[in-house]
Amino acid sequence: MASLKKIRVKENLHIVMWLFKDFCWIMDFKPIGMLMILPTLILALHLSWQYRHMRSELFHNLAVTCWIMANSVWMTGEFFFEDTWRPGAMVFFLIGIALIVSFYGSRLLRGEKLLGSDADLEE
Repeated sequence: MASLKKIRVKENLHIVMWLFKDFCWIMDFKPIGMLMILPTLILALHLSWQYRHMRSELFHNLAVTCWIMANSVWMTGEFFFEDTWRPGAMVFFLIGIALIVSFYGSRLLRGEKLLGSDADLEE
């Protein structure tokens, strides 16, 4: 696995890309907003892959990936389809919520702490 420091740099870049995509959405910059979907989503998937051996990080990153997908579908619907794609966006939001609920539910069932410490980063 790549060093945590290198992953954190990618996470910070990911946040910048995500904010820029959403800024384009709110400003109605359609071409740039649509263009930003792909690199933002690719980096979210890449981060999920890099965290695949750390259950907590993996589930949270997959939920974030679903959130970005939901926002992207919603943005596309607002830009080009008179905001009729919200039900499609809801599917991705619900998948993300299901991932988080299953992660924390399994921790509860195993009697683990819900909120971990820095030691959990070494799962």
